Amino acid sequence: MKILAFDYGASSGRAILGEYDGNKLTLKETHRFSNDPVLLNGTFTWDFLRLFHEMKQGILKSALAEGKDISSIGVDTWGVDFGLLTKDGQLLGNPVHYRDSRTDGMIEEACKVIPQEEIYAETGIAFQKFNTLYQLLALKKNNSVMLENADTMLFIPDLFNFYLTGQKVCEYTITSTSQLYNPVKGQWAYEMLEKLGIRTDILPEVVPAGTKLGGLTKEICEELGVASIPVIAVAAHDTASAVVSVPFTEEGGAYLSSGTWSLLGVELEKPIINENALKLNYTNEGGINNNVRFLKNIMGLWINQECKRHWEKIGEHISFDELDEAALNAQPFKAIIDVDDSVFFEPGNMPIKVQEFCERTNQEVPQTKGEIVRCVMESLALKYRYVIEGLEEIIGKKLPKLHIVGGGCKNKILSQFTANAINRPVVAGPIEATSIGNLAVQLISLGEVKNLQEARQLIANSFSQEVYMPENPAAWDEAYEKFLKIQNR
Repeated sequence: MKILAFDYGASSGRAILGEYDGNKLTLKETHRFSNDPVLLNGTFTWDFLRLFHEMKQGILKSALAEGKDISSIGVDTWGVDFGLLTKDGQLLGNPVHYRDSRTDGMIEEACKVIPQEEIYAETGIAFQKFNTLYQLLALKKNNSVMLENADTMLFIPDLFNFYLTGQKVCEYTITSTSQLYNPVKGQWAYEMLEKLGIRTDILPEVVPAGTKLGGLTKEICEELGVASIPVIAVAAHDTASAVVSVPFTEEGGAYLSSGTWSLLGVELEKPIINENALKLNYTNEGGINNNVRFLKNIMGLWINQECKRHWEKIGEHISFDELDEAALNAQPFKAIIDVDDSVFFEPGNMPIKVQEFCERTNQEVPQTKGEIVRCVMESLALKYRYVIEGLEEIIGKKLPKLHIVGGGCKNKILSQFTANAINRPVVAGPIEATSIGNLAVQLISLGEVKNLQEARQLIANSFSQEVYMPENPAAWDEAYEKFLKIQNR
């Protein structure tokens, strides 16, 4: 059986063909493309039409490669961003990028109307300025003609699904990231949104991961010369799909979905919405089977990606492998940064931002590429320890190990640093976590795999993991004390 996953990240997208023989799942990448945001008239936007064109190319290439024998399609993307549709399904402008500055000050605007504690009690979602709630509030504040004329709001994966099938629905896991949804009531946070003056009539039905949406539209089938392949609403938030692939054993543990962002958390049956969770800014996002991913959103590989981008821009071409080697040979713990400081959120001259942060906090300033990259990786590992300790405090139990999945687990140095910092084993893999989780939900929906537990066993049997044991904990404990002073400054 062959199934097709589309996995859209913040910088690239891929079509991954999965083949399931009843015992193992194998992957084949059939199409890859860049996802380049466009600055248009002062607004940072996604080039949605091109991204949909690439999806059609991915379907075509996959169908041609496999003799048109594809049983289903699933789509996952990043969270919070959305498109607005007219009644007849026309897209009202390009979806805006979560890094656009339009949401500056919107958290404060919302909290003037509804106290922060009430918003958290209603949604269980951490306060991030890019949340859908603040994007919609920004549109309302600016008297957006698009918002005024919209008939339906769909999150990015739901928008793709609509143009594939004609079905206007929002999938549960992607909806849960928005801060528009009440996870306790299992519905949109209608009262809160009405108090904020945000339209609720544009919000469609929310469906669980694994829902069959129907086949490809006649128009797409005729254009591509393919059959009407069924489309399944998988765990459409990429992190939710990644967590499906975590090969948890009975003893459990925490997971870290590692990529441009780091998302570190645990799986729970019910949300945790209390004063401590709010204070520490933990979030309750949806997972498969309507469970909860209780997690913290942390900076990921973005800082080092931006450093590399800057060095290439000025003509200093260097591979990630070369940067890792330079970092390994650099002096340990020369300086520590708070990776979640707002200065690192926006694109720009990232090496200078790292150096200026160190100077501002009266530390020795890293000078070489290796020193800068090592500083970032050590700081990430120490931040992971900080977040795990916060998690343990809130859930009231010790987490025996950390599973790292996603592209970030290819970075052996960061995986080892993380094991050292948290002083417990790290299990790294699978690397293609999001695509694998996407495919696993399709298999469950199609009845080929019974449930999540069986899917995880299949994944553990099909893809390798690497275990990292902690080294030199005393030196990392000392560095952590320094980190806490930077973190709590």
